[in-house]
Amino acid sequence: MGSLDSLHHVSGWAAHDASGQVSPIGYTVRETGPNDVLIKVLFCGICHTDLHQLRNDYGASKYPMVAGHEVTGLVAEVGKDVKGFKDGDRVGVGCLVGSCHGCKPCKQDMEQYCPKRIWTYNDVSPDGRPTYGGFANFMIVDQSFVLKIPDNLPLDAAAPLLCAGITVYSPMKHFGMTEPGKRCGVIGLGGVGHMGVKFAKAFGLHVTVISTSPSKENEARLVLGADAFLLSTDEKQMQAAAQSLDYIIDTVPSPHPLDPYLALLDMNGKLIILGVVPSPLQFVTANIILGRRLIAGSFIGSIKETSEMLNFCVEKNVSCLIETIQADYLNKSMKRLEKNDVRYRFVVDIGKAFESKPQAS
Repeated sequence: MGSLDSLHHVSGWAAHDASGQVSPIGYTVRETGPNDVLIKVLFCGICHTDLHQLRNDYGASKYPMVAGHEVTGLVAEVGKDVKGFKDGDRVGVGCLVGSCHGCKPCKQDMEQYCPKRIWTYNDVSPDGRPTYGGFANFMIVDQSFVLKIPDNLPLDAAAPLLCAGITVYSPMKHFGMTEPGKRCGVIGLGGVGHMGVKFAKAFGLHVTVISTSPSKENEARLVLGADAFLLSTDEKQMQAAAQSLDYIIDTVPSPHPLDPYLALLDMNGKLIILGVVPSPLQFVTANIILGRRLIAGSFIGSIKETSEMLNFCVEKNVSCLIETIQADYLNKSMKRLEKNDVRYRFVVDIGKAFESKPQAS
C-alpha cells in the first residue's frame, strides 16, 4: 500500500445510510500498483442489486457506499506488470474485482464462484481499503478483472452487458440452451429478462415471454422479437401451453410459485433461476420427477465468458436497451427503478460530470 501522498483522489456519489439517497463525495483509492488498471469511468449501469445494497435490504451494507457494477470507460494508467491494456483502451468492469486465484472455481476460470470473491463495491480490497464502484469518475481495478470492450459496441449500451447480459449468457451456454429451433421461455421482462429474449433469439431459439403484465405483449413481440407471449395469470393460456417449452429462464427476483412454470416444460426441460429471491421457493416434486425436469441456478459469469459474450454481441448485433441519465438524476432513477419504471436499464453518463484525471497529492 502506497503512502497517503500517492493515493488517487476520486469524486463520486455515495449513500451514507439506509435511506439509499446518494450525494457527492470525495475519497481516495490506492495508488496504481504493478497489476492495477486505473479507469476513467464514462458510463455506469444501474442494477436492482444497487438499489437493494444502497438501502441495506440484504442487511450487510457498509457506508459510505459508492455503488455501480456495470462500468465502462477508458484506461487512464496501467501498472508496470499489466499486460494487454494500455492508456486509452476501451474497458469495462462487472460485479467482481477480486478472487483468491487458487481455489477450484478460480482454477477452472469460474472465479464468480470463488468463496473469497471480492465485490466491486461494499467489500474490502486485499489491502484493507473499501471497494468503491462506478458511481464515480475513476476506479482502480486488478487487471484480471478488467475487460476490453470491442470497438463496435457503444460504451453506454455495453455497460449493462457486464451484469444483466452475462447473467443470462453464461447459463445459456453452460446448460446447452443454444440449439436453433429449441423452445425457450423467459419469465419477467426487466433488465435481465429482456437480455434473455435477445440472446435466445440470437441463438436461434423460439422465444416465449411469460409475464403477469398483459401490457408487455406488444413490447415483447414487436420490439424484442419474441415469437409468443404467455400471460401467467391466465389459467387457460397456461394450460394450453403445457409441455411446450424446452427451457425457461426465470429472472423474477421476488417470491413466486414454480409449479405453473414447471408444467410448461417438456420432458427433460430445464428451468434456470437467475433472480435472487429473499425467501424460499416451493414446488411439488412430482412436477420435476414425472418429466425428468431440472431446476438449476446460475450466478453472473466468469471474465472469460464475459469476454466471449462481448464478442458474440458484436457478431450478432446484440445490445441492451437503455435510458441514459445524468448524475443529478440518480436519486430519481432509484425511485423509478423501485417501480420497474425503466426500459430496460438506466445508464449514468458519468463522463459528462467530470473532465480531469484525479491528481495524486
